[in-house]
Amino acid sequence: MLSFFLLKASRYLYIIQRRIIISRNELKGDNFWLEWRELLSGCLAASGRGSSENKAVSKRACLLDCVCYGLGNFSSCVSARYQLAMLLLLFDTLEIPVGQCSMYDPVFTVSECETLRELGFTVLTENEEGKRAICRPTLFYLIHCGKALYNNVLWKNWSLQVLPNVIVIGNSFLGIQERMLQRELERDYSFLSDAIGVCEETSLPCSPRFLDVFNDTALIRFPTDKISELPDSIWAEPVEPHYQHCPDLEIILKERQLN
Repeated sequence: MLSFFLLKASRYLYIIQRRIIISRNELKGDNFWLEWRELLSGCLAASGRGSSENKAVSKRACLLDCVCYGLGNFSSCVSARYQLAMLLLLFDTLEIPVGQCSMYDPVFTVSECETLRELGFTVLTENEEGKRAICRPTLFYLIHCGKALYNNVLWKNWSLQVLPNVIVIGNSFLGIQERMLQRELERDYSFLSDAIGVCEETSLPCSPRFLDVFNDTALIRFPTDKISELPDSIWAEPVEPHYQHCPDLEIILKERQLN
């Protein structure tokens, strides 16, 4: 009986992985992927990461760590599966080792965690709520995540020295600003509000076929020369956000998860 269940579980993992591979191949065959590849490769080359100009983009990309939050249930949700497939495609093309990417979503099932581990990802066991301090260039892959997650990432790395090492592929910050009242943005998501005016945002194209999956997605960076325009007082002792005024918070908090 035990061997039967093990065989059934193994087959289920195989089916999930097979669907991810099919999704990856579908994305690779779409023209908008070529635009993504060109834009992202160009941005990585422009960043330099302290390397000499004639070094390959892939060498710079390998210096990147990656964190992916809020992907969703990719075993059952088609959009989440395409987003995972796109991440794998980015790693393959830019030669970023999958093992340099940490994944977390409180909704992941046991089978999904096992699938990610088999693909080579590091699956986090603790809900960081996006509050991860980085020490080297890191890509945060946060497509269609809640505003609090972006705000928390910014807060945890809020300094002139660290913030330029943060690279985001996720919701357009400008789009977030357009959809919110400015006073609410400043009150509830102050780090996001402060960063919008000084970040460098590159809109990523989307095929009509994948509009629900990648719409409103952008590459967002924080160049030192631009964030230096912010007043010195903004950088002094940043206060951890708590979101008391957000009844519809788009993030699963650790305390609520435990309850």
